[in-house]
Amino acid sequence: MADRRDRRIEPSFEGTAKTPASAGFSVGEEDRVVPGNRKSSKKRGSAKAKAARGGRRKRGRMGLLARLVYWCFVLAIWGGIAGAGIVIYYGAKMPAATTWSVPDRAPNIKIVDVEGQLVANRGMSGGEAVGLNEMSRYIPEAVIAIEDRRFYSHYGIDPIGFSRAVFTNLLGGRLRQGGSTLTQQLAKNLFLTPDRTLERKVQEVLLAIWLEHKHTKDQILEMYLNRVYFGSGAHGVEAASRRYFGKSARDVTLSEAALLAGLLKAPSRFSPARDPKAAEGRAQVVLGVMRDEGMISDKELKTAMAAPAVRAPSYWTGSENYVADTVVEELPDLIGDVRGDVVVETTIDMNLQKLAEKSIRELIDANGKKLNVSQGALVSIDNSGAVRAMVGGYDYATSQFNRASEARRQPGSAFKPFVYMTALEAGRTPDSVRNDAPIRIGNWSPDNFKGKYYGKVTLATALAKSLNSVAAQLTMEVGPNAVIDTAHRMGIQSDLQNNTAIALGTSEVTPLELTSAYVPFANGGYRPDVHFVRRITDGNGKVLYQAKEATAPRVARTEIIGMMNSMMSGTVEVGTAKKAAFGWPSAGKTGTSQNSRDAWFVGYTANLTTGVWFGNDDGTAMKNVTGGALPAQAWHEFMMAAHEGVPVKPLPGTWRSTPSDAIVQDDIPLNIEPPAPIPGQAVPTASASQPQRAVRQAGQRNGVAMPSDDGSTASIDHPVPPGDVGGPTKKRGTSILDILGGG
Repeated sequence: MADRRDRRIEPSFEGTAKTPASAGFSVGEEDRVVPGNRKSSKKRGSAKAKAARGGRRKRGRMGLLARLVYWCFVLAIWGGIAGAGIVIYYGAKMPAATTWSVPDRAPNIKIVDVEGQLVANRGMSGGEAVGLNEMSRYIPEAVIAIEDRRFYSHYGIDPIGFSRAVFTNLLGGRLRQGGSTLTQQLAKNLFLTPDRTLERKVQEVLLAIWLEHKHTKDQILEMYLNRVYFGSGAHGVEAASRRYFGKSARDVTLSEAALLAGLLKAPSRFSPARDPKAAEGRAQVVLGVMRDEGMISDKELKTAMAAPAVRAPSYWTGSENYVADTVVEELPDLIGDVRGDVVVETTIDMNLQKLAEKSIRELIDANGKKLNVSQGALVSIDNSGAVRAMVGGYDYATSQFNRASEARRQPGSAFKPFVYMTALEAGRTPDSVRNDAPIRIGNWSPDNFKGKYYGKVTLATALAKSLNSVAAQLTMEVGPNAVIDTAHRMGIQSDLQNNTAIALGTSEVTPLELTSAYVPFANGGYRPDVHFVRRITDGNGKVLYQAKEATAPRVARTEIIGMMNSMMSGTVEVGTAKKAAFGWPSAGKTGTSQNSRDAWFVGYTANLTTGVWFGNDDGTAMKNVTGGALPAQAWHEFMMAAHEGVPVKPLPGTWRSTPSDAIVQDDIPLNIEPPAPIPGQAVPTASASQPQRAVRQAGQRNGVAMPSDDGSTASIDHPVPPGDVGGPTKKRGTSILDILGGG
């Protein structure tokens, strides 16, 4: 054994079998090193080393990925715990979910005309709520496509949509998409402030989930579309459709729906009123998304692209907005505070309203610069006192001031009918004669238009030609107080100056009240309550207010109305308002204030009473514009269209001239009349010895203010209309003053 251990064993390179003892030390032929074979040996060693290193790197990458997954999982768990904590924390600050309820929509006031046609919407929302099944189908489709395409598949919050929005924003390097669902947007609009805080976002999510639990998808979408803001003060699709297209949401086209949906991202930036190109560009984006989502076909897309939405003229341009403002002002007195949607049925006829607006605008457009006139107003009232049309100015969009109901202007000679009516009630007739000549009353000399005088004329002629000197004489005869009483009795509400110049319309009135004061001439002597509202109902049709058909009080006797209508018919037939004639029996009076600051015509048929005014807000003079010019022309255009197809009716009352009615005043001293105040001064007095040119016919009441020697004024039997205005009067004898004064 020792020898075997000490024996040296040489390596064998032979192909013989290895013995067990030498197996670990054998070297094969392939291990032999021969010249030129060292390089291959090195390559094999390098390959093995690379393989080892590659394996280590692979194992390192796998380990890194595993660690990344692990830590992401850990962070997700902790993030979930933290998120849950935040939700619990901010959720605890909210009231109990059992107390949550959807707040009522801001009330809308829908104002309609006599036929149910929309006049205007008023209120915070600017339009009524429209059911999802009522509105154009393109509106909900367009909104879902661009705002929340997974609306019908998520449960209030959309993790997929949120992730997509985050990814898109990261790629774009800026905020391009929002992650809020329609339900979240609704929750924000209903319950929350616009603050961008973590607390508000958490509450938004909780409220969105609650909304989804309490309401169906269609209910949520309907609430959203009726409350979301579309810009320009429009909340909800109906308000927006009216505002931008002048139509109901029920009638919106595909291209219009795309424009509306495009507004939601940035109502101001994409407003068609501000930037039509940006609005149309955004609308095309919406159309493209709708096509991608399969909501519309390629043909529909092409058609909509070729016919983009056209914005209507300014929403606020229509003159009906003057009516709407007036109606809204009256509501608190009629039904108190408006707490829900209401429908106000007015007396307005939108066809007449548009005719009235057209008659004013066209004349100003054609003559405004040439004649220096910038504003106009028109009021039309039927015999029951119902206002059928009212235009408060040239353009509501540029000025919301209602000149028809709020502007107090001098009526000029349009006030004279109340002077003549007072004289008739005091016993004069249309055939009574006065001397039309220059006259001085104290320091005041009322000149005729262009200084032209006609000598002896009847009262009918004097009124038709609007002679100032005769009107001043009549006012002195009956007294300014009597004229004021008559004007107030007929419907004038403004305070009137107690002086002789009242005959020429120096006291200011509004077109609405002056027109209403002419209504008794048209209806036979009755003064109805002038009104705009017939009925008011709530959203469920419950009647909240109904105008009562009250009996209008009689304010003038039938014979007086007959005489006045006979006299004022002459104004249209042969007098200052010949341009107003249109084929119907009609009457009225023109009026022009000093230096043509105001020009009026108030006239009537047995059907309608209409007043027209032209002027400038700053009181600057127009260029020779009289009541017989623009106002009479506008009246003619409006009334002719308004009476088309209506059976002709005569004016109420009859009066026929007889020789005995013609009472002539001769030798009238025109420069020694009792002094009267110039406009704006107190009523002067004069000696009782100065003649008072007034006739008292048998059975009538005179209205002469008799001055006394001490300067005081003694009122002698001023005419105060009896309760029924038609009762018998006490007869008396004829005095010396009657004989001197004439009829």
